[in-house]
Amino acid sequence: MTQVHLATLSSSGHLCLFLLMTCVWEGLECISGDGKRLWQHPLNHSNFLRGIFPEGFLWGVGTSAYQTEGSWDQDGKGASIWDHFTHNLHQKRSNMATADIASDSYVLWDQDIESVQYLGVRFYAFSLSWPRLFPDGNATGTPNHAAVEHYQDLIGKLKGLGFEPVVTLFHWDLPQTLQEKLGGWKNSEMVQIFSDYAAFCFEAFGHNVRYWITMHNPLLIALLGYGTGAHAPGVTGDPSDPFIVAHNLIRAHAKSWHIYDKKFRPLQHGQISITLGTHWVEPSKGQATAANVELCQKSMEAVIGWFAEPIHGSGDYPFSLKASHQEYIPVFTPEEKIWVQGTADFFSLAFGPDTSRALRDLSSFGQWGTLNLRKVLVWVQHEYDNPQVLVAESSWFSDASVGVEDTLAIFYMKRFIYQVLQAVVLDHVKVFGYTAWSLVDGFEWNNGYSMRRGLFYIDFSQPQRTRVPKTTAQFYRQVVKDNGFPSDKTVQDITGQFPCNFQFGVADFTLQVHLQPFSPQFTDPLLYRWNFTGDGSLHPVVGVRLRTRGSQCSDFLAIQRHIRLLEMTGATHYRFGLEWPQLLPKGGISSVDREAVRYYRCMLTELQRKGIQAVVTLYQPSIRSPTLGLPSPQHDSGGWMNTSIVEAFATYATFCYQEFGSLVKVWITINEPNRLIEVYNASTYDKERLLRNVVLAHAHAWNIYNAQFRQKQRAVVSFAVHADWVEPANPFVKSHSDAVQSFMLFEIGRFLDPFLKEMDQPDKKSCPDCFHTTSNHLPYFSVDERAALKGALDFIAINHFTTRLVLSKAPLTKNHNHGYSLTYDPTWTSSNKGQALAPWGLRRVLGWVKDRYGDSCSIVVTGTGIDDQASHDDQLRQIYIRSYLQEALKALELDGVNLGGFYVWKLQDHHGSNFGFFTSSQHRSRPKASVKVFRELISRHGFPATADDPMTLQCKQKERKTGCLICDKVAENKPLIFFGVCVTLSVCMLVGVIITVVMKKRRMRSRGVIQAMPQCLRRQHKFAMQRVAYRI
Repeated sequence: MTQVHLATLSSSGHLCLFLLMTCVWEGLECISGDGKRLWQHPLNHSNFLRGIFPEGFLWGVGTSAYQTEGSWDQDGKGASIWDHFTHNLHQKRSNMATADIASDSYVLWDQDIESVQYLGVRFYAFSLSWPRLFPDGNATGTPNHAAVEHYQDLIGKLKGLGFEPVVTLFHWDLPQTLQEKLGGWKNSEMVQIFSDYAAFCFEAFGHNVRYWITMHNPLLIALLGYGTGAHAPGVTGDPSDPFIVAHNLIRAHAKSWHIYDKKFRPLQHGQISITLGTHWVEPSKGQATAANVELCQKSMEAVIGWFAEPIHGSGDYPFSLKASHQEYIPVFTPEEKIWVQGTADFFSLAFGPDTSRALRDLSSFGQWGTLNLRKVLVWVQHEYDNPQVLVAESSWFSDASVGVEDTLAIFYMKRFIYQVLQAVVLDHVKVFGYTAWSLVDGFEWNNGYSMRRGLFYIDFSQPQRTRVPKTTAQFYRQVVKDNGFPSDKTVQDITGQFPCNFQFGVADFTLQVHLQPFSPQFTDPLLYRWNFTGDGSLHPVVGVRLRTRGSQCSDFLAIQRHIRLLEMTGATHYRFGLEWPQLLPKGGISSVDREAVRYYRCMLTELQRKGIQAVVTLYQPSIRSPTLGLPSPQHDSGGWMNTSIVEAFATYATFCYQEFGSLVKVWITINEPNRLIEVYNASTYDKERLLRNVVLAHAHAWNIYNAQFRQKQRAVVSFAVHADWVEPANPFVKSHSDAVQSFMLFEIGRFLDPFLKEMDQPDKKSCPDCFHTTSNHLPYFSVDERAALKGALDFIAINHFTTRLVLSKAPLTKNHNHGYSLTYDPTWTSSNKGQALAPWGLRRVLGWVKDRYGDSCSIVVTGTGIDDQASHDDQLRQIYIRSYLQEALKALELDGVNLGGFYVWKLQDHHGSNFGFFTSSQHRSRPKASVKVFRELISRHGFPATADDPMTLQCKQKERKTGCLICDKVAENKPLIFFGVCVTLSVCMLVGVIITVVMKKRRMRSRGVIQAMPQCLRRQHKFAMQRVAYRI
């Protein structure tokens, strides 16, 4: 359409209409949608959304002509600007690839259709080659019949097989003749030329096409093709060129839409749109200030809004874009604004690396780019009145060296599809289709063949160009088949309860000795008088001294406060660590800190008095400690690298058994020895020694307890191993699946196998390198050592926090002896510290332990938890506790795991960890909402079907029988009872004195003493009624 000028308006009516439109558009040019709220008010967050897309959702896959067809000069095809661009660059740079053959899809299009069939999608999106149909670009002339026949065959075969063609008219491959003769899209004549080409395609193919795309991502045509020159045709120099090009592209699209709407839609009943590419930005440094929000909005308006606002919005360019480029940007006439506005039947969106990488530095305005398709979709919803949306391009890229095992590409695809699902289900965005990009590996523009985006791998060094499905193709095929991510029956909650003796515990770090504050009650011999009505001061009473007593455990205020917090959780058990250097500063029993001993003994005594069972860890490694939690002499001599540590630890353990054994029923010798070994930057051989020393140290401590203390103290002894679960990063790659078992053996098996499995090992003399023996993951142990190890474990203690993904095993190195790469699934809900919420992993690791070691030992989860930044309403931790305890119940009830306990890490926040049930600041502790959740779960012993479940009542009755209720009440209310006894005695003494006096007076009257009081007699005679009353 040519521009309409004021001079052409011939009548006063037209003039009034023009003025009216001018006023309207001037008033609306500052109006934008509601997209800013996305940065001001974050979207609702949810756990990983298991669910399916709406019925009828369209799954598809796409390609473009230039990237895949090849045959650049075959069957009458003319040259495109990209042919010219790459050939010229190839002459200058020999490493510059061309798309002369590419994927050879022009010849192998039937194999492409077979690939589409493999995926099971409902539509195939592809583009027509303009220079193949019209070598000179002129659609009013004679078309290339070979090209017309080719596309008719392709479309007909797709329709015959039940696939919907989604056809793009123009995907960057402009006929070179139009660039040479007219200057390409800089020339406004291109509007008519393109609309002629569109009209031909509608006429030739439209009877079999329901969805048309006029052009793909015009932003990059304007910006890179006519701005930076990075893309064909490589035009640079004039800063106004990109805006002129964009203006012509928009008008060409609008004209094509109007042609289809008026001439072809009534017969073909199709829909037509334009695919717009975009990125997404977040406020710099996460600070959603007003200025940053404005810059984020400006960035989106300068990218997707540049084309979307005229077509889907107001009919004009965004105000921010016009304000910042007013000297370059063309002006739509009022009639053009109305004519352009609404020329799309749906919103077609491209979200991939081409736009994001190209605009990383050009249009971010100092904000941070992120890959969040969900927010893009919601932004479009808010800005453009909730349109129907087709995701017309979505994927990321892989390096060419990856081949068919494109694991990271699966994560990106899963992430994008998941974000679309969130937008549909949670935000109610009207997305009706998703296009995975692309079907096959092809020519990736400036990156040639070094970057791959196809679901099917092609070896471009082979002339056959065989299509081989990558693991992303297998993944996408499953998603399409399931219509999303259907709920797994194994994740559904069950009802049930844990046994009455189940250990509901709180796990903590090393308990620090706090001798202050100290409240010495009853140790002051002075009696004080309180000046209550005066200054409120206390004054000693002179000459009065009271009897005193020695200090008691109740004088340690830190212990009392600590236990009060524990009582609020409802926990039946409390696990904490002793501080070895505090108890034995020199490592041996020659130097004992008796105050520390008394403090720990008081803690254990008070826990026992409150009915909370103590679980004591002898050694809890700490990376915050310069000695890793060891006494200085042991650390200075090499720590766990030195074999002398075995005997030193046994001496320390023996000391603890003697001092505290009568108050402890569960001992943990060493916490997480697998993490301890990782701290040491040692060679494979040295780590073998570390493993040997740690395992033998526990065995020595266990055997000492078994021989000297078990009969009297009757406790159980174990060590706690870190036991996170792993899943194969790529479930379609066998090496990844195999790595799960190998990793679990390395992570857990090498610590538990020496105690619970038969070890078939060669003789040390015949095996100098015995780290990789027939057991594959165990160091060498002598016959005597194996005898000491066998069975030296009363239960299996595991600390489980999360689930990760494991990649295939890599070659061993000198300092990296497990050879596994670990990653995470970006679609999983994760904490601020990156810990994934994957409760099913707990059940799987419990099942793995059961399958490997049987039911001979019970299993106790001695530590589990997640960090949560909330100071009170810690919803993530609440979900974590409920869901992980649910999985523990499933393991117990459904899988037959002999599970004995579940301990949540930890009591209070310290050092910014945010794992605690209580916040701790300025010596004040405040409970978080998760305290109530855990307490209720404990009180109900899990998840009963009803509140008055018989199991709950049975456990409560058992607690009454096993404990002395009166004794417990007396212990809890000792000060009140003492005060009551004192009051009672005082009242009794007072009553006794009164009775004595009254009885004495009566005896005196009976003896006639009253006659010696004549005044009283006369008085009594005078008041007779008083005498009567007295006698009564």
